[in-house]
Amino acid sequence: MTRRRTLTLPSWLPVDAYILALVGTVVLAALLPARGTAAEVAGGASTGAVALLFFLYGARLSTAEALDGLKHWRLHLTVLACTFLVFPVLGLASKGLVPYVLTPELQAGFLFLCLVPSTIQSSIAFTSIARGNVPAAICAGSFSSLTGIFLTPLLAALLLGSTGGGFSADSLLKIVVQLLVPFLAGQFLRRWVGGFLTRHKKVLGLVDRGSILLVVYTAFSEGMVAGIWSQVTPARLGALLAAEAVLLAVMLALTWYGARRLGFDREDRIAIQFAGSKKSLAAGLPMASVLFGAHASLAVLPLMLFHQMQLMVCAVIAKRRSRDPEPVRDREESGGEYEKSDGKRGESQSQSQSQSGAGPLSDPAATVTS
Repeated sequence: MTRRRTLTLPSWLPVDAYILALVGTVVLAALLPARGTAAEVAGGASTGAVALLFFLYGARLSTAEALDGLKHWRLHLTVLACTFLVFPVLGLASKGLVPYVLTPELQAGFLFLCLVPSTIQSSIAFTSIARGNVPAAICAGSFSSLTGIFLTPLLAALLLGSTGGGFSADSLLKIVVQLLVPFLAGQFLRRWVGGFLTRHKKVLGLVDRGSILLVVYTAFSEGMVAGIWSQVTPARLGALLAAEAVLLAVMLALTWYGARRLGFDREDRIAIQFAGSKKSLAAGLPMASVLFGAHASLAVLPLMLFHQMQLMVCAVIAKRRSRDPEPVRDREESGGEYEKSDGKRGESQSQSQSQSGAGPLSDPAATVTS
């Protein structure tokens, strides 16, 4: 049986096809923004699409299997600390770049990208390529995504406040209604709808991607109508890219060398680096549309740019790690907490899941675009 590859990054074009679709959607919103009645229809459809996304996410996420991975709790706590502690601290430090490097609106988007959870599928794919601890990457990404559904809105309320372009208590209520309630409903109905979702995984993957494209179109249409894109000059865009490159470089170095100082072995450090340095576009876009309203286009721009940057950089790192010599020391001798035999058995099973995309903890977008 031929396996479908999860990660497809041509050497001559290291750009994910879905990113190109997102860029095309932004261009469409710039040329033909939704106005009047069309804007109301698009807004209503976007709201429904966000709710559907998080219902499907809740229905797919196997909480029982995620909790089973708690035996490697030091690794998971390290990833969570990187995602929801170190990243936000660096995001707060970016306030020093205002107004000379970033505008207040771009800085708010930069801070928001630091608050969203990590990816699942792309972390698994890169960890597998680099010959890292795939079961740990699955669980770490799942914990991060599950925690982010609750923690990201709370951190946004605490750290962004009124600077978030309309963020308020009403926005927090929208988060509960549009995100948490559908997610919990999906978790509750998982035992009845899980089989259906598995049988129609490919079709529902297209629904996921189409829903996110609709959210992007609606957000950027509102931004065009409100005229907020006049604030983004080429110089500001270049400065944003430079700031994000520094952010990614700092997190990649910190997760790799910091994990070594904490006593993790090579396989665990690979999982920590890829799960702890990345941000989920699939989770961040719907949240931003609820939190920022008409300012969502500027809020998601840093996340979209960072997402593509992390894919390109991590693809190179994963390929280089795959050429590393096999480690000589056993996992037990270098601080790993999995038993070697269990880790190998779990890794073989999880590599099969990550290659086929059929694992129970896969991202809603089902590819590295998460």
